Amino acid sequence: MQNLNWIDWTVLIVTLLVIVIYGTWQTRGSKNVQDYLKGGNTSKWWTIGLSVMATQASAITFLSTPGQAFNDGMGFVQFYFGLPFAMVIICMVFIPLYHRLKVYTAYEFLENRFDLKTRTLAAILFLIQRGLAAGITIFAPAIILSVVLGWDLLTLNIIIGVLVIIYTVSGGTRAVNVTQKHQMVVIFIGMLVAFFIIVSKLPQDITFSKALHIAGASDKMNILDFSFDLNNRYTFWSGIIGGTFLMLSYFGTDQSQVQRYLSGKSVKEMQLGLIFNGLLKVPMQFFILLVGVMVFVFYQFNKAPVNFNPTASELVLNSEFAEDYKILQQEQEQLFNTKQDLIKSFAISKDNSTQAQISEANKTQNKIRDKAKLLIEKASENQQIKVESNDKDYVFIHFILNNLPRGLIGLLLAVILSAAMSSTSSELNALGSTTTIDLYKRNTSEKTETEMVRASKWFTFGWGIIAIGVACIANLAENLIQLVNIIGSIFYGNVLGIFLIAFFFKSVRANAVFFSALITQSIIIILFFLNEYDYINLPFLWLNFVGCAIVIALSLLASFKTLGNRDKIIQVLITFILAYFGYIIYN
Repeated sequence: MQNLNWIDWTVLIVTLLVIVIYGTWQTRGSKNVQDYLKGGNTSKWWTIGLSVMATQASAITFLSTPGQAFNDGMGFVQFYFGLPFAMVIICMVFIPLYHRLKVYTAYEFLENRFDLKTRTLAAILFLIQRGLAAGITIFAPAIILSVVLGWDLLTLNIIIGVLVIIYTVSGGTRAVNVTQKHQMVVIFIGMLVAFFIIVSKLPQDITFSKALHIAGASDKMNILDFSFDLNNRYTFWSGIIGGTFLMLSYFGTDQSQVQRYLSGKSVKEMQLGLIFNGLLKVPMQFFILLVGVMVFVFYQFNKAPVNFNPTASELVLNSEFAEDYKILQQEQEQLFNTKQDLIKSFAISKDNSTQAQISEANKTQNKIRDKAKLLIEKASENQQIKVESNDKDYVFIHFILNNLPRGLIGLLLAVILSAAMSSTSSELNALGSTTTIDLYKRNTSEKTETEMVRASKWFTFGWGIIAIGVACIANLAENLIQLVNIIGSIFYGNVLGIFLIAFFFKSVRANAVFFSALITQSIIIILFFLNEYDYINLPFLWLNFVGCAIVIALSLLASFKTLGNRDKIIQVLITFILAYFGYIIYN
């Protein structure tokens, strides 16, 4: 990998400093809680939409998603199919209610509807999962950049965390909204530039349409999977059902998102912002996946490493497994030469028999890459050095550093760090707000506006330190974007169920919901580990639906004597669905 030169460093540093300084300067002097926590309710719909999008589009999105497409194709886009439906429901139900009650956090509503302990439980569940996620959004770019820049991982974690803490603590919600607007502009420009450069670097006779055919021959363009197969993690149905529940939970009850649109000038501005996000988010994810597919096509005509993580390759080449690893490199090079003729022939003829040969060659290549991962794991274990053998998250950054012109490398690295900062700032802002409003204010004596703002700043700072700490002790999962969604899925369904009971089941009382939520959270954690150890088959996306259904069913069952006929029928129906679903996952 080439090192960054002065042009890249200049572009990278100037871009990040401009964002931090501008956000801090524009929002200096927030003196009251309204300004600090809700941005003075001055945000326009486009600011809300971009801020909501930037909160979700962390650095993980731009590191992991192209790698996801490189390995598994476009099917991951189905994960987002439930988002437009969730946006409509939130605009119709959640936003008008939050606005009418003039809440600072989503969890304030739960005390109005139930009691303090239910509000506190929901707030704590949010703080746990979002506190972990904040650490991962710092850790994700740091672990990659530490490899490509040769910097110490601890140093990068601290640098990213400190940059975010500066403007988030200084300006609160308005600082987050202002900076995210500009961060999204940098992100859009960077990804568009990367896409056009990838296409331009393909051989002259390979047009974009031919590139899509080549990707299709390697099963990378299979977008829709209508099977109801729980062995497939991403299907149309898991996206529509599990995805809708996840997005409802995330955008409707997660304070990092709720705080973005609570800063709107009016209900209309909030609703337009979320609809804007709902219309643009799926095409944006489709485009990012398409970038990953084009990177795959690029490496059909350009030699790729056996493993894209340079640290992993260096480790195994300095171990007793070096000769075996070199043999795999030679096998991949021979396979690359064989595939060249097949791919060029298919680009012209689109012959089915040639497509079958390409598919078989890809399977062989995957086997070579799997063998390389095993050697890396053995070398890592023998040398007692933790190194990641799964290289999905390194694919895109490898392409950037080895194929983009000077200056654009700095821009794309700025994109990655901007995404990390935008997502982390929202999370810290929400963690600080929730701690201040739902725990500190609610459980202490009356405080002045100045004391509340000061407390919120200190809590935000504290969560920033905790996030840096989590980043420093985190370990890579199979794919970072999946890790964040897994953490969310463990908690989101339960919290969403609490809110849906509050909205639609007026006869259910506080104790029934509180104890049902505690039981449900325990069940979901058990189900997750049972799936991890292959005792059952329940992909993480379905945890959102299952958690929501269980807490509703248990709450209705606990209140069965006082329920009306409609709610009794719903309770029986949900119990039947859960029983049937349990039968499917067990078998």
